[in-house]
Amino acid sequence: MTNLILKAIDERRTTNLFDPSYALDDARIVELVRLATKAPTSFNLQNWRFIAVRTPDRKAELRAVAWDQVKITDSAVTFIVVGQMADHRTLAERLAPLVDAGIMSPPMVGGWEGAAASLYDGQPWRQRDEAVRSAIFGATTLIYAAQALGLGSAPMIGFDPEAVSRHFELGEHEIPVLLLSVGRATDENWPQKPRRPLQQVLDLV
Repeated sequence: MTNLILKAIDERRTTNLFDPSYALDDARIVELVRLATKAPTSFNLQNWRFIAVRTPDRKAELRAVAWDQVKITDSAVTFIVVGQMADHRTLAERLAPLVDAGIMSPPMVGGWEGAAASLYDGQPWRQRDEAVRSAIFGATTLIYAAQALGLGSAPMIGFDPEAVSRHFELGEHEIPVLLLSVGRATDENWPQKPRRPLQQVLDLV
């Protein structure tokens, strides 16, 4: 399994050209999101949501507010990866399965709630930062899950966030952080682009 994970990381490339005839069934879309939700979140907040845009009419609707990017309609599905503003009041529910499993004691939940409240309550910039971080962790995990399953993916920030929020009925506490198209890559896609030398990005201290 580890070798497959490393292979997916090492070989991933951004897909800009998708095979429009390729479809993903809902079971595979659900599996991709299940894997995405294995990503970490602060305090186990799990403050994210994934909107799978996969029907022709909704794809066209999304494309119209996302710079007319063809990959939205050519890919099998485009996820709107939504971050939810960090809210300590959701913790009791999110941590309940850990308590039920005997992993976490009930008093620990109160301690985590207090710590999360001191970090986020009344600090909307931190709430927003956490929403973006969580969405990115989830999207990145989904990208590599797709790669491991032989699928291409393309993250996108070219869209009107207000229009996306309106068209897809996001809540006031929700932020459309990025779009992520997934499907079958065509052979015309570029190979993986070279990365900067490690000595330019790594400090061993």
